[in-house]
Amino acid sequence: MSIIILNTTIQADIHKVFDLARDIDLHQRSTSKTNEKAIAGRISGLIELNETVTWRAKHLGSYQTHTSKIVEMKKPYQFTDVMLKGRFRSFKHQHIFREEGKNTIMTDILQFESPLGIIGQLFNYFFLKNYMKRFLLKRNEMIKNAAENNKINS
Repeated sequence: MSIIILNTTIQADIHKVFDLARDIDLHQRSTSKTNEKAIAGRISGLIELNETVTWRAKHLGSYQTHTSKIVEMKKPYQFTDVMLKGRFRSFKHQHIFREEGKNTIMTDILQFESPLGIIGQLFNYFFLKNYMKRFLLKRNEMIKNAAENNKINS
């Protein structure tokens, strides 16, 4: 299993950052390079507890779908999504928010496992973990920019 932990300091209110992190429309803008689109479940606005979203995106040269469900939410401090259907053997993404002075610290804890046994483990180690980290960093940059500057295009 691969684990990625990222902390992003954002100069904005925790409620604003929390809402931006679960904004389907902002997520789609942050993933324009992979042409990621919400195609089923919650397809726009703020995703809530027990809601699902199915994404379609081009990753690694082919279109893939990934269905996630929000299985835990404590506004504005955390929410967790897990994969219901997709290419991963397992996929869990915890989004944690805490106030530090006038800043919000947004923490991502992404745990995932590829299928295909040892081949999947090698793929994770040599490529996928860095690919997923770059993907999250781009998304977090968009959230930070939107929260601090009220800009959602970048």
